[in-house]
Amino acid sequence: MGSASDAQIIDSLTERVQKRFMLHYNFPPFSVGEARFLRGASRREIGHGHLAERAIAGVLPEEDDFPYTVRVVSEILESNGSSSMASVCGATLSLLDAGVQIKAPVAGIAMGLVQEGDRYVVLSDILGDEDHLGDMDFKVAGTAAGITALQMDIKIKSVDWKVMEEALSQAREGRLHILECMENETSQDLGGRMGPREDLSEWAPRLEVLRVKPDRIRDVIGPGGRVIRGIQDITGAKVDIDDSGEVTIFSPDRAALEKAQAMIEELTQEAEIDKLYWGKVKRVTDFGAFVEIFPGTDGLIHISHLADGRVDKVTDVVNEGDEVLAKCIDIDPSGRIRLSRKEALEHASTDG
Repeated sequence: MGSASDAQIIDSLTERVQKRFMLHYNFPPFSVGEARFLRGASRREIGHGHLAERAIAGVLPEEDDFPYTVRVVSEILESNGSSSMASVCGATLSLLDAGVQIKAPVAGIAMGLVQEGDRYVVLSDILGDEDHLGDMDFKVAGTAAGITALQMDIKIKSVDWKVMEEALSQAREGRLHILECMENETSQDLGGRMGPREDLSEWAPRLEVLRVKPDRIRDVIGPGGRVIRGIQDITGAKVDIDDSGEVTIFSPDRAALEKAQAMIEELTQEAEIDKLYWGKVKRVTDFGAFVEIFPGTDGLIHISHLADGRVDKVTDVVNEGDEVLAKCIDIDPSGRIRLSRKEALEHASTDG
């Protein structure tokens, strides 16, 4: 599981897209008792991986709800049948265990056909020999509600529709049986229910998406990117921000994520009316004191709001560098903030 920057970038003929779910299928030669060089992925591996990927992709949560990039790797250690459908089942179980909130579990089964004249038999969960000697290899994957992917190889001139109906019906029966077996095994760890874990696995990295106003993006990035680099160096989290103000924080652990999130929220926070702030007096004038209530944001405490009663000089109450408690009493349309020390003290004494 990774961040949006880990998505696969695909340059197609018409557009450039990002692929946020990948299923890689590896079929090493030792899985079928062969000895040959391990090179790049074969056409068979790419095709089987794509089939399994398509079977799972439809049940993944929406990007707004789950902004992770997900990569599943299926390593085939031994094969004597449909390892692509085994990859579908294995991918489902791994996603459930990782806490990915998939919409429904997916299972797959390979159907076969042996036909001689008008006589035929439809086989469920075919072995390697049945696949090699048979007349059809029909892989069907889906949930309890329906099919999410299928693929068929035929070695005869045509397949009668009656045979297809029987194969699909038999595949549904087999798929439901496999899903039931998966439910029986996983429900023991989930209190008798079938589904993903309620929270992400403790080994999963953490990702949080924040939104800031576009005019505050510069505060997060800083001059020459100094601020955002500083956040990443201090916390170890990875921070990305786009032009819309969407900030993605990606971290291997929750503590680092929360620290980075707090730093960004502090940089981009805005004053709220009636809220109390501890601020530092930055500048004193004849008519009041300018107080920094958080980094980069100042407000004015007018001399009439420094204390109860008449105040002759601002410096009789506060001086530059003092820390004061102030209450936000107004924000004008241009964003200027008015503060009151007098009302803040009254509020504090009332709360006791």
